[in-house]
Amino acid sequence: MGVMKRFEQRLEGLVNGTFAKVFKSEVQPVEIAGALQRECDNNATIWNRERTVVPNDFIVELSAPDYERLSPYSSQLGDELSGMVRDYAKQQRYTFMGSINVHLEKADDLDTGLYRVRSRTLASSSSQQASPSAGGSGQAGAPPRPTGAPPMPQSPPPGYPPGSPGAGGPLPNAETRRWIEINGTRHQISKPNLVLGRSTEADVRIDDPGVSRRHCEIRTGNPSTVQDMGSTNGIVVDGQHTTRANLRDGSRIVVGSTTIIYRQAEG
Repeated sequence: MGVMKRFEQRLEGLVNGTFAKVFKSEVQPVEIAGALQRECDNNATIWNRERTVVPNDFIVELSAPDYERLSPYSSQLGDELSGMVRDYAKQQRYTFMGSINVHLEKADDLDTGLYRVRSRTLASSSSQQASPSAGGSGQAGAPPRPTGAPPMPQSPPPGYPPGSPGAGGPLPNAETRRWIEINGTRHQISKPNLVLGRSTEADVRIDDPGVSRRHCEIRTGNPSTVQDMGSTNGIVVDGQHTTRANLRDGSRIVVGSTTIIYRQAEG
C-alpha cells in the first residue's frame, strides 16, 4: 500500500468526524501531503551513494480564512503530516538531520484555498532560518553534516560521471517519458500537445461537470507546461490558481473536482 493511500486512510476518521466541517475548503490534507513529498524530492541533497538528505522542518502557509479554520487542529494535523513524510522518506531511502516538524502559518497574500510550502534542513541542535527560494520553497544554505556522515563531496562520488543521475543531473541522451494519472488510470503523453476536457474530441476525456469541453492543454518540452484554454473554472497547479504553469514530476493539476498528476522519467 502506498504512503499517500495509508495517509488518506488514517485521516478518514478525522474527516468523517471533527474535521468534516474543517476540510470543506479547497485546501485538502492530501494536497498538502503531496506538496510535502515534492518538497522532499526537490530539495534532496546527495551526500554519497547511500545517503540522501532531505528537509525535516516544513512550513505550510495558508490564507487567513483557511488558517483560522485549520489552526485549532494544527497539532493533530501536523503529527499526521509528519508521519506521512517519515513513511515517504523511508520508502525513498531519504535521511533526516533531525526530528520532522510540520507547522501552519498565516499568509495574508494568499486567497482562500491556496497554500504555499517552505522547508529547511535543521539538525537537532540547529536554529537555522528558513529562506524561501523562487517558487515558494526554500532551504537555508547547505545542510549541516549528519553525525557520523562523511564530508559532503565537492564532486560526484566515484562511479558517478558528470551528468549522471547520481551526480544530480539527467542521464545523457536519455529519452524522457511523460504521462498523467487520473483516478489511478495512466495516460501516456506521446505527442507535443495533449488536450484535456469533457468533449469526446479531447485527447483525454474527463467526465466532470466542472470541466470545460476543452479545458487545458499539456505541452511537452523542457520544462513541460500546462495552459488553460479559456475554461470556465480555470486550473490550479500545485495549489496555485493560474492560466499557465511549468510542470515537474509530481505536479498536481486540479480541473473542476478532478486531480491530474503529471509524471516524467528518464529512459
